[in-house]
Amino acid sequence: MSPELISILVLAVVFVIATTRSINMGALAFAAAFAVGTLVADLDADGIFAGFPGDLFVVLVGVTYLFAIARSNGTTDWLVHASVRLVRGRVALIPWVMFALTGALTAIGAVSPAAVAIVAPIALSFAARYGISPLLMGAMVVHGAQGGGFSPISIYGSIVNGIVEREKLPGNEVTLFLASLIVNLVIAAVVFVACGGLRLWRQGSVTEADEGALKGRGELRDQPQPTGAGTTTDPGTHPSPTTTATATREATPAPTSSLPLTPPRIATLLSLVALVVAVLVLDLDAGLTAITLAVVLSAIWPDDSRKAVGEIAWPTVLLICGVLTYVGVLDEMGTITWAGEGVGGIGVPLLAAVLLCYIGAIVSAFASSVGIMGALIPLAVPFLAQGEIGAVGMVAALAVSATVVDVSPFSTNGALVLAAAPDVDRERFFRQLMVYGGIVVAVVPAVVWLLMVVPGWG
Repeated sequence: MSPELISILVLAVVFVIATTRSINMGALAFAAAFAVGTLVADLDADGIFAGFPGDLFVVLVGVTYLFAIARSNGTTDWLVHASVRLVRGRVALIPWVMFALTGALTAIGAVSPAAVAIVAPIALSFAARYGISPLLMGAMVVHGAQGGGFSPISIYGSIVNGIVEREKLPGNEVTLFLASLIVNLVIAAVVFVACGGLRLWRQGSVTEADEGALKGRGELRDQPQPTGAGTTTDPGTHPSPTTTATATREATPAPTSSLPLTPPRIATLLSLVALVVAVLVLDLDAGLTAITLAVVLSAIWPDDSRKAVGEIAWPTVLLICGVLTYVGVLDEMGTITWAGEGVGGIGVPLLAAVLLCYIGAIVSAFASSVGIMGALIPLAVPFLAQGEIGAVGMVAALAVSATVVDVSPFSTNGALVLAAAPDVDRERFFRQLMVYGGIVVAVVPAVVWLLMVVPGWG
């Protein structure tokens, strides 16, 4: 049995054990990286740790640390109320606002994980406050980021278009951008409907929605309730209120003006603005910037941030860093290249095309989307040169397949969403993201292949 096949089988075993036993998958992955790296790939400790995602570790710690402070001093509550007023009380619009915001950030040049790191904590705090499914809100943020991610001036778009030019393939920047935008917009609409978005529309104003959410979490126990009033709740979805108008008025949250901008909140808001400027304008690292701002806030207002370090999503950090370290071992020993070259050598171009889309989706769910695109597009050159498959459609299909799966909890964007969600059962939310990511991996590559590759675009 080849070393590459052994490494893939070990990864499958890690998934099986993690899903059947209460063991953090990241810890299992670290052990697997040590075993496979040492016994199969003949790597030393430096070779194994070469795959450790140090930058992602700092991003996860820094961003969750900063927003733990923001939750502690009430800044996120202030932002949530301000968002409600911005959309005139329509809670159902907020997921789409978050989709558009992250899409705009990536379209003008933000790296996708940086945009998600900025928007996800605010979006998921809103979801927790108003009983919206965290899966819905997280998916809207990630798909928004990927929807704008291939504009001609974006990071992803510039990289892919550069690869296409270097490989002397026909290219179309607008087609690439629109393909990603439309696919992510359609997926976001499906998720919106499937996760209770229509119910949010039917409930109308924030007054009604807030009453149901608050009652579902037991926060209105001291409020007077009319006889027969009640709510039904479903974890992860929006509760359905059945109270009278009087009870609704009693349950209405205080307006934004009742949340004054205290010095700690003003400083935290300025820190969030500084994070945006540092990442998008000054091109500084999001994780290092966030953790620096968090430390400054902690030093000035220690009482507000005393518990913040304990609220960093440490189990998520262990899980993501462990899995990505093992993927780094796979890359170091050539498993990913081995799989791609095996598919590229298939004599049927259309079959090779769909398999490359699936390899891009599966590997990107655990690794760098840009790195996978950079590896797979050149692998497609030989059969694109035969003229049986359109280069524009193939490149667009590969790009979409390799990025739309970033909702996976093992990818940077999915990990940020998982880490940023407050007041959730993280194990349950992790499973939801993993199942959703699996559905995307299973369905989207085949769909984009059918729509973009089979017709022969370009």
